[in-house]
Amino acid sequence: MNHLAECEAWKAIPGGVTQYVDPKIGSGGHGHVFVGANVPFSMVQLGPTSIPTDWDWCSGYHDSDNTVIGFSHTHLSGTGAGDLGDITVMPVIGDVTYARGKASDQTSGLWSYADRSKEITHPGYYSVPLLRYNVLAELTATKRVGFHRYTFPDSQEAAIVIDLENGIGSDQVREVSMTVEGTDMVVGYRRSTGWASDQYVYFAAQFSKPFTSFDLHGNSGRYGRASFSTEKGEQILLKIALSPVSVEGAKKNLLAELAEWDFDKTVAAANLAWNEELGKVRIHTASKSYLRIFYTALYHTMVAPSIYSDVNSSNTAYTTFSLWDTYRAAMPLMTILHPDRMPDIINSMLDVYDKQGRLPVWHLWGNETDCMVGNPAIPVVADAIVKGFKGIDMERAFTAIKMTANHDGRGGSLRKQYGYIPCDLFQEAIAYDMEYAIADAAVAAAANHLGKDDDYRLFTERSHSYRNYFDESTGFVRGKDSNGNWRTPFDPFASQHRADDYCEGNAWQYTWLVPHDISGLSECFGGRDKCIEKLDSLFVLSEIVGAGGSPDISGLIGQYAHGNEPGHHILYLYSMLGQPWKTAARVREVLTSLYHAAPDGLCGNEDVGQMSAWYVLSALGFYQVEPASARYWFGTPLFDRVEITVPGGKLVLIAKNNSILNKYIRKITLNGCEYTKPYILYTDIMAGGELVFEMGATPKQ
Repeated sequence: MNHLAECEAWKAIPGGVTQYVDPKIGSGGHGHVFVGANVPFSMVQLGPTSIPTDWDWCSGYHDSDNTVIGFSHTHLSGTGAGDLGDITVMPVIGDVTYARGKASDQTSGLWSYADRSKEITHPGYYSVPLLRYNVLAELTATKRVGFHRYTFPDSQEAAIVIDLENGIGSDQVREVSMTVEGTDMVVGYRRSTGWASDQYVYFAAQFSKPFTSFDLHGNSGRYGRASFSTEKGEQILLKIALSPVSVEGAKKNLLAELAEWDFDKTVAAANLAWNEELGKVRIHTASKSYLRIFYTALYHTMVAPSIYSDVNSSNTAYTTFSLWDTYRAAMPLMTILHPDRMPDIINSMLDVYDKQGRLPVWHLWGNETDCMVGNPAIPVVADAIVKGFKGIDMERAFTAIKMTANHDGRGGSLRKQYGYIPCDLFQEAIAYDMEYAIADAAVAAAANHLGKDDDYRLFTERSHSYRNYFDESTGFVRGKDSNGNWRTPFDPFASQHRADDYCEGNAWQYTWLVPHDISGLSECFGGRDKCIEKLDSLFVLSEIVGAGGSPDISGLIGQYAHGNEPGHHILYLYSMLGQPWKTAARVREVLTSLYHAAPDGLCGNEDVGQMSAWYVLSALGFYQVEPASARYWFGTPLFDRVEITVPGGKLVLIAKNNSILNKYIRKITLNGCEYTKPYILYTDIMAGGELVFEMGATPKQ
């Protein structure tokens, strides 16, 4: 049977939604998404890695480039910095130079051009011909094992090279080991430094055919060449299991997850795993483009957090916590679609707290990167407390969020001393402080839920620290120094990437970073009407951000920047201010104009699922704005009908008379009863039932 036909067996799965996923969406522009083979939330992300290590190759892949140095077992997806790319495998023919190489000279390394016209990528499967060697590469995976199938030409000089030198982005190898066991297995580890400052990856690699020799080559023996003699069309398979703990752990993972050599069966199993997870949401729409965008977005939300423990571990640990991004929408979406995973995710964060004395900021393969501002794990842990997840020690969790909020590092001691972080004493002071205020509001919400009244009052008051930055004379949050003076000169459009009072933004964007206290923000403006008037102006301004502005300030509608996370809640502030029709209009505009079914289909970095999670929640018709509130505010549903699998059975969302023009919610009923709240509670979502939106072309005011 034709192997490609076999590997497209996913098409035969009745009702399979994986057929709508296009992993190439977001692989162009600045989307930075992972392209390759994996299963949901897996340790392994097996896919091609290219020569460049520049910003647009943070995942190792970009649609504009068809160089391949090999197929690596770990990749990030949508990040703004590059790392990983561990345990890279490259099939070769003949003598090669054991190096990454340069695109100007193919003989400078072992890399090859890939024939992108014949590239195939589906959930759980990837294949591409390598032109230099006339080898077809095919990949699939389990949670902890990457599975390769290489179809070789007739050759006495065929080989598969294990490359432990090269990684992605800032990754630099520090130490490697490769040991042969018998004639078909190689074990070892790779230790590297980069974004993750001290990362260990252990592996066990097993070949389907005994190699005639295995030799070390290149810089300090960091390349291992397994040599073979092959006939035309002969396929050699390779299984590589990973472990964060040990070689023995990798061996156990290999035996437990992929004892057999049936590649196509593994492809089908990977596709089934994706179909089961993606099938938790069934959308009904006549638009094939909407189907592709939605299910690809849903797919992107399930690349991470990544499993970070072996099969014999007592609990499943997770890593790849891009929390400054994902606390806003990806994690609230996770609580709806994957409540079974939340206890392990939260307990993983609490384990990090036990080790480093504070909750993670951006945790990657056992390393705290401290990337981005604030205390972004606090809203996630507090949200789990408020939503009442079982399997979490609530007192342990509350202690962790309280102690993290009180930590003196990262500007914390200055905030305690002054009541805010002075801009002359700390860079990105406004961004840090305003994110701390959001985290404080989350602590307050958790304290209120647990009946801790003193903590509730204390952290509620602390969550108002952003008011210190509000300058009534300009109507913006503005840097304030240790003497209480405003930073001058002041330009609300100005931005200096990671070198001013904000973080990847300007005053126009950061003034709205108050999702937890919209009434207090309105008072700063002098009342609700003036607040709305100012918010209206955000969307009609020039899109200029000034010289030195962050490339992350993208997806602009006026000064609203959808391509970066601090603005993701802003459209829903209208609903909170009593004008939900403006939320509906702007949300529908973003859904239909800033997301596309194309490689350049994202208006900013995917950021480990956040950009896509905003789309998924907003397309369903609601969004969690406030930290740890358990309230999802209504916007506008994109689809006529949606069925979501929840613990209570099914939540059915019906949008009557929905169309391009009929984007405004006129009436809502829940289980047949009129529903007048501007939000739906998490408990109502999880209970299931029928939520009906009656749509119209004119707002209901």
